[in-house]
Amino acid sequence: MTQNIYDEPEFFAGYSQLERSERGLDGAPEWPAIRDLIPDLSGKVVVDLGCGFGWFARWAREAGAARVLALDVSENMIARARQDTHDPGIDYRIADLNRLSLPDDEFDLAYSSLAFHYIEDFDHLVENIRRGLRPNGQLVFSIEHPIYMAPEAPGWIDLNSRKTWPVNQYLVEGQRVMNWLADGVIKYHRTIGTTLNSLIRRGFAIDHVLEWRPVETQIRDKPALTDEMERPMILVVKALRLVR
Repeated sequence: MTQNIYDEPEFFAGYSQLERSERGLDGAPEWPAIRDLIPDLSGKVVVDLGCGFGWFARWAREAGAARVLALDVSENMIARARQDTHDPGIDYRIADLNRLSLPDDEFDLAYSSLAFHYIEDFDHLVENIRRGLRPNGQLVFSIEHPIYMAPEAPGWIDLNSRKTWPVNQYLVEGQRVMNWLADGVIKYHRTIGTTLNSLIRRGFAIDHVLEWRPVETQIRDKPALTDEMERPMILVVKALRLVR
């Protein structure tokens, strides 16, 4: 079962103060690059995996989606999303992505932002997403870049410190326990190859892979983003469900 860290008061309080939590998609510097990968949503059915406060679900509806199923393991997240949403076309539900069971051939787009690195059994998740997508349906997701995720080492890793770079033991996959906003945050490290090959084996064609970096205008407007030029922080993947 996925660790429900977002329902821990200390963690949720810290997360709620992040710029991307307060400003939504506009507070996520990677969003413009991801938005360019999103297909035309007019009349489409979308599933948002790890929907958080519901920012993308609401955007998808504004972009023309017929309906959106938005899932998150956190009761706090779902409660906040429902509070901020007045749209019967969005269905928010509490769901553990490690135990996901989507209806077959239901969705045109599966979307996820910075959630899959919390998932232990990625193969199981990918298989369920494939079954839930219609033929030629699309999957667009972002994860913490595997090279950014600090490796297991004596004691916990403190991601609030820049001293975790450079990364060691990149090829050692598995659970990582980190300090980020709160102690003992569990994530799962997989190489890029493992991530992409899992998709390929389960009937996806890789359409685009982006190791996100800020553009010059973003760095000019927010100089702190210069740090993100040292190593990729976010990996974005777009994949298409093949017809079998």
